[in-house]
Amino acid sequence: MAELKTQPNDLDVEEFISAIEPEWKRDDAWEVLKLMKNITGEEPVMWGPSIVGFGKYKYVYESGREGEWMLTGFSPRKQAMTLYLMSGYDKMGELMQKLGKYKSSVSCLYIKRLSDIDLEVLEEMTRKSVEIIKKRYAEYN
Repeated sequence: MAELKTQPNDLDVEEFISAIEPEWKRDDAWEVLKLMKNITGEEPVMWGPSIVGFGKYKYVYESGREGEWMLTGFSPRKQAMTLYLMSGYDKMGELMQKLGKYKSSVSCLYIKRLSDIDLEVLEEMTRKSVEIIKKRYAEYN
């Protein structure tokens, strides 16, 4: 079975965030870092060259495929800040209606600027996602 390309590494998170341009995007990244660190109680770790992850969990799919992934994380991409809420959004409909301006895919939330969203709602969504993942994969962790 192929190993995931994106792995935790020893790259410096603070150095990575300090190099983000423009300044408002860097400020948003510092804010998300603080939010996710407070929720998880975990230190941030770089996953690949551009994702900041917090904690990790082991997963095993019905197919037998298994691996480890971050509990939550983010990446300040060119088009938008990508937030990784690994539980997905099927149980967060009401929260998503309150969040503000965003786009989403399976487990990614895309936000242009933090000022476009309600940070308290993002915090609640992130906390809920971490709780769901910890419960879902408790037997493997």
